[in-house]
Amino acid sequence: MRLIFLGPPGAGKGTQASILGENLGILHISTGELLRQERKDKTERGVEAQSYIDRGALVPDRVVMEIVHEQLTKPEAKKGWILDGFPRNVSQADALDELLIGISQQSYDCVISFEVPESVLVERLKERGRMDDTLEVLRNRLQSYHEETAPLIEFYNDRKKLETINGFMSMEAVTGGLKEVVEDLKKNI
Repeated sequence: MRLIFLGPPGAGKGTQASILGENLGILHISTGELLRQERKDKTERGVEAQSYIDRGALVPDRVVMEIVHEQLTKPEAKKGWILDGFPRNVSQADALDELLIGISQQSYDCVISFEVPESVLVERLKERGRMDDTLEVLRNRLQSYHEETAPLIEFYNDRKKLETINGFMSMEAVTGGLKEVVEDLKKNI
């Protein structure tokens, strides 16, 4: 099973990807977590990424593609994976398609979009309380999502690969909805 999770910051993608990844025994690839680790380790990529993250901007495609390539070529990725927080724009989606073909002639099975009202997202992000989550940065992140990432919904819908999940439900209800989507996918794979 190879899945892509789309949704604005605070939509619950990471939580659900972690749960589903564990249930399916597949790799959960969170570009946000990987970038945070690179920043913590003060790697060259981490330092570069920090300058963008500090102002709520998206990290350059080149940096994120390097990280994703490293993850997708790990031996454990052969069993399947969930990409959480990537791609973030149409250019990254095109690059991902090329990368997947180059790695092993593979593709993704489904893209799942988490939909949550913006007022709820802001509250969730404030509660999460990360160091980089000032109100201005939160608003910039949401604006970046709408400008850069939201067009991916149409991109994947046109390819008949998109499923939508109401991320405003309880965590358990969202998990249940995801399990239903996965079961339907398994029947068609």
